[in-house]
Amino acid sequence: MLSAREVMRVSKIIPVISINSVDEMLYLAEALIEGGVSIFEITLRTPAALGAIQEVAKRFPHAMTGAGTVLNSEQFKKVEDAGASFAISPGLTASLAIYKSSIPLLPGVATASEIMQGIEYGFDAFKLFPANIVGGIGALKAFGAPFKEVVFCPTGGINATNAKDFLALENVLCIGGSWIVPAELIAAKRFDEITKITKEAILALNA
Repeated sequence: MLSAREVMRVSKIIPVISINSVDEMLYLAEALIEGGVSIFEITLRTPAALGAIQEVAKRFPHAMTGAGTVLNSEQFKKVEDAGASFAISPGLTASLAIYKSSIPLLPGVATASEIMQGIEYGFDAFKLFPANIVGGIGALKAFGAPFKEVVFCPTGGINATNAKDFLALENVLCIGGSWIVPAELIAAKRFDEITKITKEAILALNA
């Protein structure tokens, strides 16, 4: 089975997406792929999310389509059945931790205790959320000492200005962010601009 670390190594940026229609997401997927990002975290925050996951996974099999804001095992099963390649949760509950899935889960943590609980369940890769509120770069540096084998995908408050600083940390494999998929550009169907933003972000992070 694919591991969470393998998912995290697909791209330095995992776009965090809230979508209002399946068609909208299909256009967005094309724009992101053209810009150099072929992984998507489609959050379960809108009624269109499950349908979008299903269609994107079907039409873009070479990309990696995942589900975000997975809150319980019932949602985990639904996104798995829809064809998601991975799931991301803002936290970790017992039901999520013990759910037997064929796809990896990247659970959210905010404290040392939550990381320790996750390790007890067998996890060694986490989403730090909300990164900007729970300590950001300083917290990740501090976690690096007691949790040397753990890696993170910080999400929340990541943007073009601070993304490279987060990625410079040894225990950060990727970052999650919505700045490359601005809601106003999606609503205005300005997908060419999203491609431009994505290309610029990739160039800046690889510089």
